[in-house]
Amino acid sequence: MLPFDPGTVAITVSKHFRNTWMRKWGWDHHDLREALRASYRASRIGKGKWELYVRKKGEKKLVMVYDVASNELFVITGAEG
Repeated sequence: MLPFDPGTVAITVSKHFRNTWMRKWGWDHHDLREALRASYRASRIGKGKWELYVRKKGEKKLVMVYDVASNELFVITGAEG
């Protein structure tokens, strides 16, 4: 399903995502990794861009980019609903 292992991938987040969505949801990096593990739907929306849908304290959508060469996941933004 996912091209990466949520337990071992390096995760970085954008400043916008950290200051708005992570703060609003009360998440830290540990909560983000748990949400990635428990995602119920993933869809590819570009060459390396993914949308993940998670249910953690409500329904949320995460938009991220995965780089295969460096095994790094960059979370761009999120949304509720």
